[in-house]
Amino acid sequence: MTAMPRVLMYSTAVCPYCIRAEQLLRARGVVDIEKVRIDLDPKRRAEMLERTARRTVPQIYIGETHVGGSDELIALDRAGKLTPLLAGEGI
Repeated sequence: MTAMPRVLMYSTAVCPYCIRAEQLLRARGVVDIEKVRIDLDPKRRAEMLERTARRTVPQIYIGETHVGGSDELIALDRAGKLTPLLAGEGI
């Protein structure tokens, strides 16, 4: 069995989309989410902008794959592609 890829989520404290994305990830078995609070660390906000070219949160990475935000995560799940990605199979 392959280890689950690292899940990284750029987020802020009061973002409802971040909460929704985290709930979906947890429902799909993700135990460990590396959260980067860009509201607390301006350098990490700049890092997120450079990596994703997006200003909104959440921005989610599963392994090396940039999933995008909450809407993209939900769309990936609805398409049946989130579980394989979390299993390390890629998209």
